Amino acid sequence: MQCWPIQIRWSTLASSETIPEVRAAARTLLFRVAERTYGCDIAAVREIIPYRRATRLPGAPAHVQGLINLRGTIVTVLDLGVRLDATRPMVRDGSIILATHGARVVGVAVDEVLDVQAITEEQMGAAGGAVDAPRGLVRGLGQLGDDVVIVVDIQALVTQVLL
Repeated sequence: MQCWPIQIRWSTLASSETIPEVRAAARTLLFRVAERTYGCDIAAVREIIPYRRATRLPGAPAHVQGLINLRGTIVTVLDLGVRLDATRPMVRDGSIILATHGARVVGVAVDEVLDVQAITEEQMGAAGGAVDAPRGLVRGLGQLGDDVVIVVDIQALVTQVLL
């Protein structure tokens, strides 16, 4: 499996050299779930709040933690760790990443929010069959130091769960 580095390395150019064309880098929110590092496009994130216990819905799938009241708005909270691995226990501490889906706000519970990094499409490899995850959920893989970053499509996750 080949991974590309996430960090952008800038080099200085001599005055006679031309500046190479640089594609816009997508800002990626990095977070940890079950000792793995994940990322998602920061543009899909509305806000990040501290974890709070959700009211469980009877008959809901295991990866749906339940509902929370966020400033008068009812938010469905999903557990990314359970969605990717059904044998994993639910997140009980950490953060909730809030994303919008149409007019609805949905939360994704994660163990820890780490950082925001800028990455380009060239730095992110295609996921292919390298990651065992639900179809369409993983956008690619990258390298951050010694960690492999799994870049997920947060909108696809929300769409799969809500539909």
